[in-house]
Amino acid sequence: MQGARLERVKASRQFAEGRFRNTAPEISVLQGNPLPLVGEFFFGDAQRTPPGPLPVLDPRAAWTRPVETGFRVTWLGHSTLLLELDGARILTDPVWGERASPMSFVGPKRFHAAPASLASLPPLDAVLVSHDHYDHLCRSTIHALAAMGVPFITALGVGAHLEAFGVAPERITELDWGEEATVGPVRFTATPAQHFSGRGVGRRNQTLWASWVLTSARRRVFFSGDTGLTPEFEEIGRKHGPFDLVMLEVGAFHPRWGTIHLGPENALKAHAMLGGGALLPVHWGTFDLALHAWDEPAETLVRLAEAQGARLLTPRLGEVIEPSRVEGLTPWWRDIRAP
Repeated sequence: MQGARLERVKASRQFAEGRFRNTAPEISVLQGNPLPLVGEFFFGDAQRTPPGPLPVLDPRAAWTRPVETGFRVTWLGHSTLLLELDGARILTDPVWGERASPMSFVGPKRFHAAPASLASLPPLDAVLVSHDHYDHLCRSTIHALAAMGVPFITALGVGAHLEAFGVAPERITELDWGEEATVGPVRFTATPAQHFSGRGVGRRNQTLWASWVLTSARRRVFFSGDTGLTPEFEEIGRKHGPFDLVMLEVGAFHPRWGTIHLGPENALKAHAMLGGGALLPVHWGTFDLALHAWDEPAETLVRLAEAQGARLLTPRLGEVIEPSRVEGLTPWWRDIRAP
């Protein structure tokens, strides 16, 4: 990283002593005795991969139909969503790669194929990349999107990765927390998150991570990226809410890394702090990135949300929904059976 990008990084209030930092210190997953974690990894009895094929819908025909309410969402797996927002199409954290890994032959492998190919996506107005971890920033995917000439919105420093993957510098907008950029009818605001970054040994926290508020003339939505619970969500809700849709990460959680991933219980706390609205859980159901059962994030979230009266949206992979018209849950994961 060099030049104007490096100068912007150094000027950030979140950057000190050569690294980005959270407002409150995160607890490292390496702290404490690692033996219980190792034992859980090798000897735990959780069903960490689905026992059978997941239902994946083909969204292409639905994408050709008009968006009657002005707001439509397609969950394409993990944290990848196609948001159709008052005429603009935004793709979040696009990952089409077979593994969330720097290598093609090892690392967490997809549970399911992508519901649609990159080539079959409708024309995009912007791609939003929340941070630089492999399950959110996929080199092969970015390389393919770069050839389409689409603008990218991301956090400070991440643009260096995007350029290395083939994105033209003039198509990259990097934002610090509190900064805004507008693409077509949508304003993107980078907001605080409690997480970390890095794609290699010795590169931890060289780039910023963020949550995101997307605002159009008629809609406001919140996308968490990766985050633990932070009191800053209350300020985000007061300043930018109320939200028509809140998309929060619920998977890859564990008590040992509770300050950097929400999990179902803290996702509901974050949802309340943000001011409510429809809640769509993401960051689950595609990769085995933790030690819990593959469907535990959804099952636990449904149980807790019912007790708290939160409105959940649980679309199937590839299902195209207009959030204001969805009533009730679709607990599709309960139907997965071994062949």
